[in-house]
Amino acid sequence: MKLKSEKGFTGIDIAIAVVVLFIFVSIIAMLSYSINSSAKEIDLKSEATAIAVEEIEKLKNKTFDEISQMQEISQEEMTDIGKEGFYKTITIKDYSEIVEGKVPGLVKQATVTISYQFKAEEKKVELSTIFSKEN
Repeated sequence: MKLKSEKGFTGIDIAIAVVVLFIFVSIIAMLSYSINSSAKEIDLKSEATAIAVEEIEKLKNKTFDEISQMQEISQEEMTDIGKEGFYKTITIKDYSEIVEGKVPGLVKQATVTISYQFKAEEKKVELSTIFSKEN
């Protein structure tokens, strides 16, 4: 009695290998995309934070009277800051508008908001600081 030789691969062996290979390649591709996407989001957020810190430092170099004048001029529209895709909004409020019972004109709160797009969604970084009038 002669037995059939079992050398080589069958069609089912090849199909299973292709399916397993496809699953592993797709998992690796998804992980790679996720890692790259997260890294890009972190880069954009850190750049927006750096821009916000820079804008706060520019405000700190101004006098209280200059900041009061900025409050009178509407700064609430979004302005392009020169870096592609980033926009800033500066809001200055008298502290008496924020907290009831405070004396107006002594303390101002400045808020810098940097907006950017990531995955068709608007993201924001917001920093605030307080300015007080010197006697």
